[in-house]
Amino acid sequence: MLNFQEFFTVCVGKWKIERTYHYLLAGQVEKSYTEYDVSTLELAQRQQILSISALNGIKVDLARVDANSSLPGFAIAFNTRSETGETLSMSLQALFVPDTYVTSDTVIQEIPPPTAAAVDSTAETIRGFYLRDEGYSEAGAIAGRFTYQSTRQTLEMTTYYKRSVAVDQMRIVTPDLRLRTIITYQRPANIEEPPSIIDLVGFGVERKQPA
Repeated sequence: MLNFQEFFTVCVGKWKIERTYHYLLAGQVEKSYTEYDVSTLELAQRQQILSISALNGIKVDLARVDANSSLPGFAIAFNTRSETGETLSMSLQALFVPDTYVTSDTVIQEIPPPTAAAVDSTAETIRGFYLRDEGYSEAGAIAGRFTYQSTRQTLEMTTYYKRSVAVDQMRIVTPDLRLRTIITYQRPANIEEPPSIIDLVGFGVERKQPA
């Protein structure tokens, strides 16, 4: 069973990923192959992401943060090739800030989560903000929400884009094997309604390569 910090340590390294995407509204299925290179964030990278998030209203109690480990995260560089020959290369940085480090004067409008992101609150569940310097489907820095359950070794990330809501679940099965599910909803016009129309469902098997 991996604790919160150990989960991110296991994620560091090179991964080869095979995914299948089901575009439900379009009635299409697509497969892709991705190579991930994941490294630990440096202190300067963490500070940069925190500075950006502060401008967006998410304030962190820096006096309680251990610069080396309290806020885990990673830098990701990847190359994807679809079965149709399309390619995509991208790099981004992601930082995970548990709610216990967020100050009380942080004001963020909470949007109801979709069904796929519903996680029961237990003593082991860690909740917080998922901060990135770049989004996947939209350019620019973006903040989402995450939960981590150590008994299931599962990290779940929910991102609210302007036109969609993405729920990305990553589960460590063994130190060199991850399972990935991605569900994308249409974002409802009424922000008080939870997303319900599913556009995409993706499944992935991710294998870590020997160092």
